[in-house]
Amino acid sequence: MDSPSDIGVSRRRLLTSGAGFAAVTALPASASNKEPVAPMETPPTLPVQLKVNGKATELTVDTRTTLLDALREHLHLTGTKKGCDHGQCGACTVIVNGRRINSCLSLAVMHDGDSVTTIEGLGTPEDLHPMQAAFVKHDGYQCGYCTPGQICSAVAVLDEIKAGIPSHVAADVAASPAFSEMEIRERMSGNICRCGAYSNIVEAIREAAGRRQA
Repeated sequence: MDSPSDIGVSRRRLLTSGAGFAAVTALPASASNKEPVAPMETPPTLPVQLKVNGKATELTVDTRTTLLDALREHLHLTGTKKGCDHGQCGACTVIVNGRRINSCLSLAVMHDGDSVTTIEGLGTPEDLHPMQAAFVKHDGYQCGYCTPGQICSAVAVLDEIKAGIPSHVAADVAASPAFSEMEIRERMSGNICRCGAYSNIVEAIREAAGRRQA
């Protein structure tokens, strides 16, 4: 049997040799075999023409750029938020050609020629959109992070109901959907409020709908 001192030496040798092997394997291929590293290819880009909040604009973007990143990083419209980046929270909701979408799941190049409305295009602090004003009145937000997506989605919800587009809770898909709390909650279910202001959001949407019908 090895003595304690022999075991200690063996451990030191093992650790030393292991560290040396790790350092060698961590070296890039060019350092070990002296082969030249091929330069990185420039990612493909395409021009995209958009009408954002009523203003025509043209961008040249990496074909992998999402509509969300085009709005935030290229056009600096940071009202639209990046939440889960998986299309599950709804913070990135914008209105494209009159329909709401999750902009984090859609590539910018797919929307060449499209009309995009973000929270900045709905209203201003001096001239609020009725839905924005209703959210303020009913405290339909707390931290405010998801609010731009909530408001864009809520505006589109009223248009969906008006157009007779059925939802999952519709008993008769051929009938005009009723403007009810159940309809609002179902249609807004893709927009998550982490603060839990759901009842206030419903009240805000109800009031905005009443203003529009008045």
